Amino acid sequence: MDTRAPRLAPGLYPIDTGTAELQRDGDAADGWLLKINGVQSSHIVLSDPLRLDFEYMRWIIALVEERFPPEATGRLRALHQGGGGCSMPRYLAARYPDARQVVVELDGQLAEYVRAWFDLPKAPLLRLRVGEAREVTESLTPGTRDLVIRDVFAGSRTPHRLTTVEFTHASAALLDGNGLFVANVGSAPDQVTAKEEAASIAEVFPYIAVVADSAMLKGRRYGNIIVAGSDTPLEASPGLHRRLLGGGVPAQFWDDAQARAWIGKSRSRHDPA
Repeated sequence: MDTRAPRLAPGLYPIDTGTAELQRDGDAADGWLLKINGVQSSHIVLSDPLRLDFEYMRWIIALVEERFPPEATGRLRALHQGGGGCSMPRYLAARYPDARQVVVELDGQLAEYVRAWFDLPKAPLLRLRVGEAREVTESLTPGTRDLVIRDVFAGSRTPHRLTTVEFTHASAALLDGNGLFVANVGSAPDQVTAKEEAASIAEVFPYIAVVADSAMLKGRRYGNIIVAGSDTPLEASPGLHRRLLGGGVPAQFWDDAQARAWIGKSRSRHDPA
């Protein structure tokens, strides 16, 4: 295990929650794959922050740019619940040069490595805050964010305390009137957990939307389902539909009515009494 001061090189590195592994990407001279405890976490191309190799990240960004067109948006205020290699914060920094972003990362050692490895924008453009996502979220001033992205996993699951109605209320409180909450939900083929998490989001926000590929929505495999919530309608333009269908894994956009029909009678999640 490499315990030297972090430099950008393939290898296994100790972090507070286990190990981080850097692997070179054969498709890009300066591309890197970051694994956390053996699980793929982030893909970074240093010279091209707009390249996102993980499909679910491209779906999230498509929703963000639909709500906040870069050419018409001023300063974007974003909170990332979960950091990893900061692929999406790097993307947003490139697309929204005046963005102010806070990335919450539980693992302090990982945060130090990522800051050293991946040439992140400096504070105040991009702040890395070490802490537990719920505690940090509940400490922030209400109404101070345009965008909150929940992308936190322990293994293949998001910790329960970050999937409840109560936590979603705390996230929603940070948003202004046109704000957008987006959650990356890990789903097994039975979709029980995914529907419960979506039900929690649907209980908090008057408008929701779901984005995933057809196989995921039909419960044929394990993967990612994106659930978005807002106080204002979430609608897909023809351009968004084309964008979602045009990737390596074509995705569908389900509006509020379709998303709630999919959730059905699934129960929302709550904090323990």
